[in-house]
Amino acid sequence: MYVIDMSKLKKEGEFGSKAWGEACAAASVKILEAEKLPGDLEWAFTEEYFYPPARLMEGGRKKAGYFILVKDGKITGGDGCPDEALAVTGLHIKARWAAICNQSGGFYGTEGQHQRSADEGVMYKAIEAYVGRPNPLATGSKGSKIYWPEEIGGPLMAGKEEGNGLHNIAAAMQIESPEFADFPVTKMRVPIFDSMTDGQKKAFLKLLHVEM
Repeated sequence: MYVIDMSKLKKEGEFGSKAWGEACAAASVKILEAEKLPGDLEWAFTEEYFYPPARLMEGGRKKAGYFILVKDGKITGGDGCPDEALAVTGLHIKARWAAICNQSGGFYGTEGQHQRSADEGVMYKAIEAYVGRPNPLATGSKGSKIYWPEEIGGPLMAGKEEGNGLHNIAAAMQIESPEFADFPVTKMRVPIFDSMTDGQKKAFLKLLHVEM
């Protein structure tokens, strides 16, 4: 029995939206609260999405993303990427919204994660070839030190091979974003850049904020 019952989850919002991020954070907090974490454990997770559609930033929202923070014996989480969370060692991810949005709605375990990464590598190489310069999305840049202790990773990833785990929980609550409705995609939902029409390629590059 896992902490989160997948059958009781509902669609909350688009990838990167406030409602979806808050739901992901709430599920994460619930999972970690069910554990007896060391009282002195400090850890944080943030995921920030650059260049999201304007509709996801309504209401004066400053950043698209969500956070989880374990500090001073408390477990909190919510919308945004507050400085308090960013200051704590853990896992801090920054990505262009359009680069990972659609495939984040797929369900998978370890094998699927590897296939998604491989598909994304093909997509990035195709974009490089099209625009004629290396790494136009600035992926792979060195970020802060990653700290992913078993006390955190174990509970959050529990059941991932059976369709549970934080990624699948988040995917279950994600609503489709209309921008990807007509793009060709792989089985892992990664956009297939080389199979797009010229108009689709230009539209996708615009979503990614990649200039020609």
